[in-house]
Parts: sequence; C-alpha cells; structure tokens
Amino acid sequence: MSYLVLARKWRPQTFADLIGQEHVSQTLANAIRSGRVHHAFLFTGARGVGKTSAARIFAKALNCETGITAEPCNQCPSCLEIAEGNGTDVLEIDGASNTGVDDIRELRENIRYLPSKSRFKIFIIDEVHMLSVNAFNALLKTLEEPPAHAKFIFATTEPHKIPITILSRCQRFDFRKIGLVRVVERLRQIVDAEGIDISDAALTMVARRGEGSMRDSLSALDQVIAFCGDKVADDEVRGLLGFIDRRLLFETFDALIGRDCPGLVELVRKVDNLGYSCRQYCRDLAEFCRGLLLGLLLDAPDDALDVTAEELADLRELAGKTSLEDLQRMQGVLLKLEADVASASMQTLVLESGLLRLALLPPAEEVGSLLRRLTDLEKRLRSALLPAAGSGGAPPAGVAPPPASNQPSRREDPAAKKPEAPVAPSPGEGGWPGLVEHVKRRRPRLGAILEKASPLSLEPPKLEIGLPKNSFELTQLTDNDDRQAVNALATEFFGVETTLVVKGLEAEKAQAPPSLAEERSRKETDRKRRLREDAVNHPAVRSAREIFEAEVVEVRPIDKGFV
Repeated sequence: MSYLVLARKWRPQTFADLIGQEHVSQTLANAIRSGRVHHAFLFTGARGVGKTSAARIFAKALNCETGITAEPCNQCPSCLEIAEGNGTDVLEIDGASNTGVDDIRELRENIRYLPSKSRFKIFIIDEVHMLSVNAFNALLKTLEEPPAHAKFIFATTEPHKIPITILSRCQRFDFRKIGLVRVVERLRQIVDAEGIDISDAALTMVARRGEGSMRDSLSALDQVIAFCGDKVADDEVRGLLGFIDRRLLFETFDALIGRDCPGLVELVRKVDNLGYSCRQYCRDLAEFCRGLLLGLLLDAPDDALDVTAEELADLRELAGKTSLEDLQRMQGVLLKLEADVASASMQTLVLESGLLRLALLPPAEEVGSLLRRLTDLEKRLRSALLPAAGSGGAPPAGVAPPPASNQPSRREDPAAKKPEAPVAPSPGEGGWPGLVEHVKRRRPRLGAILEKASPLSLEPPKLEIGLPKNSFELTQLTDNDDRQAVNALATEFFGVETTLVVKGLEAEKAQAPPSLAEERSRKETDRKRRLREDAVNHPAVRSAREIFEAEVVEVRPIDKGFV
C-alpha cells in the first residue's frame, strides 16, 4: 500500500477541524443553517492555511446525502468522493493551467447542465488570480447571474491580482496564518495518534519552519520522521531543519548584556564551527531582540511573538537584566549588522567586530546622564555669555548715577528754543575712508574698487592710489569713463579740482598702506581671535573640556551665528 503523506492523511474534514480559521468556519456554518448561501465565494490567505480544505468541506455540506448541513456526515458516497477529490459534481480546476478564455468558455457550457446526482454543481478554482484578463471577462456574466444549481469557490494567495469586477461579485473570506501554539497543539495530536516520540521543543521547531502554514508544518514533520524514525531527538530536528539553537541566542544576549567580550568571541567561533550562516545568525539575533522588547512592553505578547509559555518566561527573565533603551539600540545595531554581514566577503570577521562593538557601547543611562550634564552646561554658558535683560541702560560698575536734584526744574518755553541747523560737513572730512564711502553711495561699483586700493598720496588736487598690478580693479580704473567719474566725485568731496592717479603695485606693495578691505579683514580676524580666546578661557568652557575630555572645534556667538 502506498504511503499517504501526513498533510493529506490529516486534512480537515469538518469545519471543526479547521485550525485557526474559526471566523470563516463559523460564518459558513451559519449561512448554511440559515439558508443564506451565496453563489460565489473568494477564499484568500497564505499557503497551507486551509483554503482548499474549507472549499471541500463547504461542498460536502451542500451536497451531503443527509441534507444540507453544517456538519457533513463524511460517510455517504457524495462526501467520500469530494474528500478524495473525485466528486462528479464538484469540479476542482487549477487556475494556473487553465488560464485561457477557451477554458472558461468550456466551463460556462458545463455550468448550463444540471448536476448528475447532487443538489449543486460546485466549481472550485484554485489560484484563480492566474486566469487571464479575457478569461475573467468571460466569467463576469456567469458570476453575475449564475444558474440556481451552480456555486463558485475561488481560492488565491494574491487577491490584489483579481479584477475588482470579480471581487465585487464574491463573498470574501480572509484566512489567517495559524498561531504557533495552535500548530504545536495540532501536531501533538497527530504525532500521538501516529505513535511518534517527539518533544514539545522539537514540535515547536517544526511549527516555526511552517511559518503559520499547517501544510508546511506537516511536510516538515514528515521529513523529520523520515530522518529520525519513531523516536525524534531535539538536536536532530535542529540540524535537519537548519535552526540555530535558541540556547546559543540566549547565551549571545547574556554576553552582550554582561559586556563579556571573550564570551562573544567564543560564541562567534562556535557559530562558525557549527556551520551556521552568519547572516541567519544575525537575523535570529534581531528577532530574538524583538522578543525581549515585546516581553518588556506587552502584558500578553504570546500572539505577537509566537512563543510558548516557557520561552516567554525565559525571555522576560533575560530582558529584566537590561533596559528598554539598551534593547532598542541593540535591535537597530543588529539590523544594520545583518546588512553588513550579507555584503561582506569576510562575514565571520564582520560579525565578530559588530558584536564586540555592540558590547562595548556604554549603557543608555550613562549616555542620558551625559546629555543632561551637557544641557546643563549649555544653560550655564548661555547665562554667562549673554548680557542680562535690561543691562544695556545700566551705568558701568563703579560709576554712581548723578544725584537727583531737589530743585524744581524750570519749564522751558518751546517757542524760545529754536531748532539747530544741521552742520554741513567740511570738504574732505573723513579723509580716504570718507571719500570711499562718498563714492560708494553714488557709484557702488567704483566704491568697491576703491576699497581694495591703497592710498599712496591724498594731497588735492592730486589723488594717488595703488592697486595690484594686472588686477581686475586696476584694469577697471584705467577706463577713461570710470576714472573721470572718480575725479568728479573726488572733486565734489574735497571741494577742489582733483585728479586721480592710479599706479600698479609690485615691489612697493609691501611699503604701501593697507587698503580699507585689508584693514577690515585684519580687524575681523583679530575680533574672531579675541572672541575664541575669551570663550576657550571661560571657566564654564574649561569645565566642559575637562568633563568630556574634549577640544573646542568652533566658536559661535549665540546672537550672531557662526563667527
């Protein structure tokens, strides 16, 4: 007799057997009991969660020879044929291999005929999203107004690929992934019935391999039994399925929390010797860190974590040795480390250095304390460097304000007080800087050129200036129009006819007086130097340098931006 795999042998035969899909089975059973059965259904969800099994159970419920019932007998010929996939009036169609419009036209012709011996002709189309657009269009009219004896059940893992016109004609049921605990319970029932000696820890590994799919879990269990026989050891399951020992993950985090660098080096060597994937190790560490975080944050994280009660207790005990902030930082570093390891040519070295770097990070509490101290120092610096509010009008220290007079002040007659006429500036007042400012007000471009010139002689009627030889400014002032404009403005400023003489400077540049631009740059440099010296020598800054063992990188006035 040929062997029947566990996934087929233990396939659900009633709505009660559908593990983790109570919201679907209850709705379908109630619809049958109330006689409100729709003509088209769409079952969506991940692989191996019971979509096709639910479709067969629903077909048995409608065509059972004992009558339409939510609990088919599974003994009559109709139920047995459907369970084996041989029902004459229940057609299971693979959407992936019947994608053309001709296949759908043939199906439409088949729909017209009454069922041969059952109440309903039921069409189960698996992977319906694989049908072509034309095939969907050919199906639209039939779905909208089907014959009374026809029912459609569509199953898919990708409902977003189905046209909205099809979706709107179906009742949709979303099948969920099955929780780890529910899968382990079901596996325990099966292995006990099969006479297999296997621990709950091994069944948990098998269930994790299934990733919420009962069919995948049963396939993995079949593989384990084929390898181990009737007596299954945990280490054999771990090695067969490629799982990293969770004890190794516990030890790694224990070393990280305890900042045990030699222990981490030994653990990385152990991972390498056992042949584990460094990338998978990083992934498992990040997932394990998530478990520690949720164990601290949630009161009942069982569903979110998919762990057993014993594992949850161990997670919470380990998480209690560190802080939430440290765990959050660890998870971020581990996620980054997984990407670094994946792209590295020396994965073991990258893994080891990343874990050591993580272990050597200071605790989050110390970082927070340093930040608070830094904030306090910043406040002290602000209060020390900024002038107090209202101090602008206060007299200097050591200068007493004039005493208030006891004599009544005499009121002056406004009419007797005449406004003073503004005093006109005398010609040439301000010298060279005054001339440059005068030119800038009238001709900004020429004023900017004169700012870069060195005044060699200021004895009207002759004004002699120097500019670097071959400079752009010298070329500009050799232009007759520009020179005449400067002559006119200089004559206006000095009050006498003045002629501009421009010289190109080379060797005599060293003896020439500085230009206004050079003088302004020198003063600004001196101001910044004095400001930096004052700031660096300030007591609060010296304290900050000593506390943080730091150096001053830049000095920035609070009220004027960068210096």
